[in-house]
Amino acid sequence: MNGAAIWDAFRRIPKYANQPDSARIEFRPPDASCNVYLALAGMLLAGLDGIRNRIDPTDAGFGPIDQNVFAWTDEQRSKIKSLPSSLNEALHALEADHEFLTVSGVFNDDLLKQWVEFKLNQEYYAVRNRPHPYEMNLYFDV
Repeated sequence: MNGAAIWDAFRRIPKYANQPDSARIEFRPPDASCNVYLALAGMLLAGLDGIRNRIDPTDAGFGPIDQNVFAWTDEQRSKIKSLPSSLNEALHALEADHEFLTVSGVFNDDLLKQWVEFKLNQEYYAVRNRPHPYEMNLYFDV
């Protein structure tokens, strides 16, 4: 994952706005439970990385796709990249690709490493190692 992929997740260009006077980019902010200072700084750096490196999200495999992907072959669908679908996947993607966050000195490797460790130990493993309330309903509410 790179800066363009993250930036693509936070912006939307409506399909119906196809004329110059109606075209716009919608800013779609992150979840309200996040640290807004870290999130907005990361989003800005991702956008700058995409601009600086002239990364086209469509060419990189992140869409937008205006076709019925369910009619595609498996080979065509395999070219579509997706964003992380869990906290664990997102943290591993951040560990693997975070250079765009450190280029300007806003973030450094130590901060990112400590943040990933904290999120893994205090949130991911803590939730993963305990039964979910839905599991309680499925198995213990007989």
